Amino acid sequence: MDRIRKALDLARLERSQLAEFEYGRPEAPGPIPEVPVRPKPRATAAPTSIIYSRTKIFAPNAAVLERNRVLNPSSSDAAAAAFRMLRTQVLQRMDERGWRSLAIFSPAARDGKTTTAVNLAVSLANDRLHTVLLVDFDFKHPTVATRLGIDPQLGADDAISGRARVEECLYHPEGFDRLVVFPARAPLENSSEMLAGPRSREIVAELRERYPDRIVIFDLPPVLSADDALAFAPLVECGLIVAAEGQTRRDDLVRAIELLKKTPLVGTVLNRSAEAVTGY
Repeated sequence: MDRIRKALDLARLERSQLAEFEYGRPEAPGPIPEVPVRPKPRATAAPTSIIYSRTKIFAPNAAVLERNRVLNPSSSDAAAAAFRMLRTQVLQRMDERGWRSLAIFSPAARDGKTTTAVNLAVSLANDRLHTVLLVDFDFKHPTVATRLGIDPQLGADDAISGRARVEECLYHPEGFDRLVVFPARAPLENSSEMLAGPRSREIVAELRERYPDRIVIFDLPPVLSADDALAFAPLVECGLIVAAEGQTRRDDLVRAIELLKKTPLVGTVLNRSAEAVTGY
């Protein structure tokens, strides 16, 4: 625990906008430097009932969700409470600047990045003031579809390669109101070039502009495992870093934050904290 805390303390000296969140024991966020933006007012009422005409609807398997530690939208346990706290603090920081796109970063594999991305998306969709789109742009090792039990016929890899339109690759899980998933089917060669290319820019613009109250969450490869996350980072408005106690190396965390210095960060998540009241 001390090792990760020291890394976070050092990181905060270098990036004073960072806030640390522990699952089960969130801490108060620190100040964020001023960034020139055009604020958008937050919605004051829940979106009307959504009818999915083009988006494919699937029924998630409860056993699959439980095995993959995906939150039940109606859950009130400690893990759900921790993600609600994370959701609220992330929303506050994003709303202050009118941000609607968020990348989930981690220094290395097995830090809990994808689990955090999925469960934060679920919790954000429960806010009732937004619709949420969860995008799997981890073209090195895409797992969002597996976590949710989706068997996509077309996915983000097809869309970014020009083989499909975005609307052909969207999926809505029954029981998860206001949540839509844009999964990837398979890894891509030259993925960093694809993520930095013109087609990626077109997709991001389409996802952000089609619905003004939509929050778009991108799951990306670990920062230090490939250049994909760094190539894509300029296309999102802000990021959240996930670190794991007993897993993330101090030097890796500091290096990842240094590499992301041009990307506004809304905070860091300390995953699998020994002080938390659940297994997260």
